[in-house]
Amino acid sequence: MKYASHANPKPRARDGMSKWFVYPFFGFHMLMFGFSGFLMAYASDGPDLVFLYMHGGIAIVVYMVFYRVIFGHDRVKWMLINAALGILGIYAQVGWILERFGKRIDDYPWQVHVIPFLYYVLYTFLLRQFLIDVTGSRNDPRRRAVVDTLYVILSVVAYGLLLLRTRG
Repeated sequence: MKYASHANPKPRARDGMSKWFVYPFFGFHMLMFGFSGFLMAYASDGPDLVFLYMHGGIAIVVYMVFYRVIFGHDRVKWMLINAALGILGIYAQVGWILERFGKRIDDYPWQVHVIPFLYYVLYTFLLRQFLIDVTGSRNDPRRRAVVDTLYVILSVVAYGLLLLRTRG
């Protein structure tokens, strides 16, 4: 059996799910896992890096599977675009959060940042999907282009300001 073309995509599990279930459920669930991963990664006497990767890594793989089933390939592709765009933002925002606790992002090796950064990617993906749904842009290409453009511009401005504030 051949897969449906891009012009006539096969139905997604997301099409039958209520956005009022998906966003609160995954938003809360990821917030709890992401928060615990953040605390473990940056704690003075945190767990071993292997445990941190197991705790966060397994959950992130599971989220990726759910995201692809619920949102589809194209939307997950946008999540990865967000990741590329968000490296600056992630660095700036995690640095800003750590400063609230009297710590610096550069005080930790890059390996420690992997799990908190990946949670950030997953959460910003969920935020973009929410914005697309709340603005009614999912099936309106022109409106979606406006939402996507504003999302990127506002993200770059916010991240740049946070980075300047953190470095300044």
